[in-house]
Amino acid sequence: MQIALKVDVDTYRGTLEGVPGLVAELGRRAIAASFYFSLGPDHTGWALRRVFRPGFLSKVRRTSVVSHYGVRTLLYGVLLPGPHIGRRAAAVLRATRDAGHETGIHCYDHVYWQDNVARRDAAWTERQVRLAAEAYREVFGAAARAHCAAGWQLNATLFALEDALGLDYASDTRGSHPFLPAMDAVRANCPQLPTTLPTLDELVGIDGLDVDGAIDRLLDATATPNAAGAHVFTLHAELEGQQFRAPFMRLLDTWRARGVELVTLARLRRDLDPARLPRHRVELGEIAGRSGVLARQGPPVAA
Repeated sequence: MQIALKVDVDTYRGTLEGVPGLVAELGRRAIAASFYFSLGPDHTGWALRRVFRPGFLSKVRRTSVVSHYGVRTLLYGVLLPGPHIGRRAAAVLRATRDAGHETGIHCYDHVYWQDNVARRDAAWTERQVRLAAEAYREVFGAAARAHCAAGWQLNATLFALEDALGLDYASDTRGSHPFLPAMDAVRANCPQLPTTLPTLDELVGIDGLDVDGAIDRLLDATATPNAAGAHVFTLHAELEGQQFRAPFMRLLDTWRARGVELVTLARLRRDLDPARLPRHRVELGEIAGRSGVLARQGPPVAA
């Protein structure tokens, strides 16, 4: 069985502190992962408006948001200006690539995208995607080959834009296996490699699980291969790259001891023939342990 490691980097602090720690630990194990960067200003403080969203406060209590993100990060965009991640942390981003890891686009402005994209129009969506693509090119000197939507939040326009950009794949959704997306009137041809496993922050605190219990739950979920023969596991530089780093390394070491091949999403993509992928509708729905709704792989539709 293969498990692709998808690292979402949401914040300036996560970029500066979480990413180098993960790169060092993965390097010691000769593991390559896929890092998807937020490339514009860090406005994490704007997320405090989610306090009125059902389930948000319970997640805050379960996952110790302040300790993971830090007080300063929670003030960006509120009492402190949001630092531009792509400009101020470009050396970290390039060092990640130079260490042998895949890189791609997570977003331009994480909170702005996550809290707005589902109800915005095509022009707004295209501007945000273009800003991210330009910021990526400024950092790396080349076009991005993959996009992974912040918070699994999107609208149908994103799929059309991924086709227009000629991306190799995207991982914007939650689901069970690779597919081609259909949403509203858009039927796109950029393959979706959805996140298939729950994230640690979705498990911690559920049924009394601490972080080690959450690791054990993931190990149980991957004890036997799934139908697709591969999983995508999403981790966060702000969590597994910092406070959860030691338990996460236990997860990786156990997977490898069991014979699991840990790979990048680009490696999974190389084994796919888009012409043979099923087409599925993308729907917005809830995921256990996460507040609000997000993009999920829905039922198959006619090719």
